[in-house]
Amino acid sequence: MNALRNRRLGIAMGALLLVGVGVGAGVVIAPRLDGAADGTAEGGGEREILYWYDPMVPNERYPGPGKSSMNMDTIPKYADEGGTNATPGVRIDPALSQNLGVRYATARRGVLEGDLSATAVVDYNERDIAVVQSRADGFVQRVYNRAPGDVIAAGAPLVDLLIPTWGGAQTEYLAVRRTGNTPLIQAARQRLVLMGMSESLIASVERSGRARNTITISTPTGGVIKTLGVRAGMSVTQGMTLAEINGLATVWVNAAIPEALGSRLRVGQSVEVALTAFPGERFTGRLTALLPELVGDSRTVTGRIEMANRGGRLRPGMFGRITFGGGSTTALLVPTEAVIRTGERDIVMLARPEGRYQPAEVRVGREAGGQTEILAGLREGERIVASGQFLIDSEASLSGVTARPIGPTSRPATAAPTGASMAAPASRGRSSQ
Repeated sequence: MNALRNRRLGIAMGALLLVGVGVGAGVVIAPRLDGAADGTAEGGGEREILYWYDPMVPNERYPGPGKSSMNMDTIPKYADEGGTNATPGVRIDPALSQNLGVRYATARRGVLEGDLSATAVVDYNERDIAVVQSRADGFVQRVYNRAPGDVIAAGAPLVDLLIPTWGGAQTEYLAVRRTGNTPLIQAARQRLVLMGMSESLIASVERSGRARNTITISTPTGGVIKTLGVRAGMSVTQGMTLAEINGLATVWVNAAIPEALGSRLRVGQSVEVALTAFPGERFTGRLTALLPELVGDSRTVTGRIEMANRGGRLRPGMFGRITFGGGSTTALLVPTEAVIRTGERDIVMLARPEGRYQPAEVRVGREAGGQTEILAGLREGERIVASGQFLIDSEASLSGVTARPIGPTSRPATAAPTGASMAAPASRGRSSQ
């Protein structure tokens, strides 16, 4: 009986001991369950909310939840977002980033196509212009049904002028010729030349023996009539411009070349031109000039290409594209849409660990095929935001996050893979906690 009672007492004491051990273990283990051994505990209490805002209009702040001026639900701005953390930048909630459609890209080395392409317009060759002027006072007798825009050949009649003073001078010259006095004849002939008469007109007067006071003025060169300043019955004065003839043997092709690509071109290099009016055809020209003035609205330099106009097929005003030859090069590339151009600087938005973002200033180079060359400010393998970066940049500005400057540490160089570069800060954060 005593043995049975002792055995029951032993069982009860053992049970109490197990309960005590369990309670003790709970006291020891509970802090680990509540405290998140990885150091992410909030230390008790709720996160402090500074204000409420709409990500679409981040400069508007509200004291509590509700609708914004855009009729969108506001979200809280916590005190621990964008503050002093080991990882620089501003923190955006991952769910919000997904709703904004944020896409990412990685800075990588690739081949950037070397051929440069630009839009171009065919224009007149301004060096091939002939100006027709009146050499004496007179009256317009006939204009030969000419009008601006007409294409005429060289030597075609343009206008008939009645010049009374020339008729009197020619009559005197013919009278002197009949005297046979050579010195007087030479002096009288020289007078006609000084009055503006051409050698062919004087020779015609000598052959016919009659004065000509109605003169037909012909075009010195073929081309298109750009301006025609006379009509029948008008009076003209000496030196007055009667017409301007622009030749069509050659034309200019004016190309709008992006400012960043102008330094790669050299005067004299060969250029291929594709015109919309002639699909599938290629025309070859030569770059004759890069105009010194920069077009401010489009930030382009005008390149002047001269081309032969065989058969007069090329007409001023035709639209096309030009291609400058050049070899492809290897460069650090990012999507062109990822670069934010403010006018004063170019920045990209770095995707940091733990849902944080930081702007970084970069220096860009050439563009081709939707890719932009990064000359400085970014390392190979760094992860950037390719879409939705404007809203993140606005949030970073409101949070006072400064952009990473261009410096020795941010020049393009071969870096560790993205995963490795992101793992280091995270491991340091765990060890500090």
